[in-house]
Amino acid sequence: MQQAVFAFRLQGSPIRCVSFGCGHINNTFQVETDAGRKYVLQEINTHVFKKPVELMENVTAVTSFLRRRITDPRGVLHFVPACTGKYWHQDEEGRYWRCYEYVSGFCLETPETDEDFYESAVAFGGFQELLRDFPAATLHETIPEFHNTLDRYRLLKEAVAADRCGRATEVAAELDFILHREDEAGTLQRLRESGELPLRVTHNDTKLNNVLLDEKTRKALCVLDLDTVMPGLSLYDYGDSIRFGAATAAEDEQELDRMELDLHRFDVYTQGFTASCPSLTVLERELLPLGAKTMTLEVAVRFLTDYLEGDHYFKTAYPHHNLVRTRTQLKLVGDMEHKWSDMQALVAAGN
Repeated sequence: MQQAVFAFRLQGSPIRCVSFGCGHINNTFQVETDAGRKYVLQEINTHVFKKPVELMENVTAVTSFLRRRITDPRGVLHFVPACTGKYWHQDEEGRYWRCYEYVSGFCLETPETDEDFYESAVAFGGFQELLRDFPAATLHETIPEFHNTLDRYRLLKEAVAADRCGRATEVAAELDFILHREDEAGTLQRLRESGELPLRVTHNDTKLNNVLLDEKTRKALCVLDLDTVMPGLSLYDYGDSIRFGAATAAEDEQELDRMELDLHRFDVYTQGFTASCPSLTVLERELLPLGAKTMTLEVAVRFLTDYLEGDHYFKTAYPHHNLVRTRTQLKLVGDMEHKWSDMQALVAAGN
């Protein structure tokens, strides 16, 4: 880490470097120089991101594009070049590093007010709107087939057939629920493949804690954590935000009765997202509820697949953690189905 600090073109000499943030993927540090400048230094986790150079090519292409459209310098991350001129540094041990300018602000794990959730919608909707003319197909897929729900179902079926941990018989009800919805779950992927839904630049991790908020106004400043920026559908980003932010319980809540869809929060986010992304097509707007349902079901499929394979992808705190996560997501899907007409009405009212 100490060597990596000096590999980048910082203003001034580093005088302080401390662990920073609470991310679980990359090792992150805050650097301060004798010129009074602050930076964020990160070691890219190559166990998760197998092709860090392609990842950085995505990130720098997108941020460079955004800088030409945003007047507030706080509105987009500014990456610092290494002494080699590249925007990453590979050290002698083969580890990859990057550095960007620190921006003052704060992030929230969960919304404290409706306005907080609305601002996250403005941030992510605006992110897609600003990038509407970016050639999304030129981006690398940093995690191939990440939101290919049909492929997620394929992997689940393979995990059931292999049954490495002998757990398949205990999840018969969950499997029945999931497989009964397979055809509908593949709708977005089929529309993507047919070209009926436009390919866009998507963030793919649209949680509130990836939005930097202004400390005084609490307005959204910029979108953070661009590692999963890839070509995709607007409905992926919208749907995952609803899955996480409009749910009334944590995704590993064991009391299933506590998990349902908060229609008010659903409406708040939908208003912010559609207002900040006016380029959404008629079909994209119409399918917003399906985006929420599909992303929730897809995450349930991923949790259950990991449970059947022995919990090697998601971190777990106890033996049935992934099964609990699966059940909460399926409970949320069920509640969405119960409130389907209400969701459609709220979307239609805002169009």
